[in-house]
Amino acid sequence: MSDVLAYLLLGGNLGDRAAHLQQARQNLAAAAGEIVAASAYYETAAWGREDQPAFLNQALAVRTALPAAALLAACLATEQLAGRERQQHWGARTLDVDILFYGAEIIATPTLVVPHPALPARRFALVPLAEIAPQLVHPQLHQTVAELLASCPDPLAVVRIMGNLSNG
Repeated sequence: MSDVLAYLLLGGNLGDRAAHLQQARQNLAAAAGEIVAASAYYETAAWGREDQPAFLNQALAVRTALPAAALLAACLATEQLAGRERQQHWGARTLDVDILFYGAEIIATPTLVVPHPALPARRFALVPLAEIAPQLVHPQLHQTVAELLASCPDPLAVVRIMGNLSNG
């Protein structure tokens, strides 16, 4: 299998959020392939369940030789290494790693749906993704990431973060 350019979204809202994202990048580079682009960090109020700390998010482009299912396994293992516990849907977490795109493939299995089905409605994912891949075309909607962002209905502010971060 030839290499595929996959786009991932990292996020977390517990512990040292920036450290969790940094460690996740290192773990993904070791397990999945070369990280060829990484967005800045972006902070967003919690989506879905709003009674929790703000999230820090980052988009990555990863050149990988892994099949999609193996990439998903690497993402889940990276979450576990960060102490992720799945106790509540949309609950607070140390790390979440989502596959947004896997090349131009459309995948629908019981464990993986790509492109990520909620992407067009989530500004917190589209803003960092638009930083690194604004002209990437959604293979089902036939719109670029920039176009999806321009028409995104999500009202939550997404703020680019600069400097030192910690929310212990």
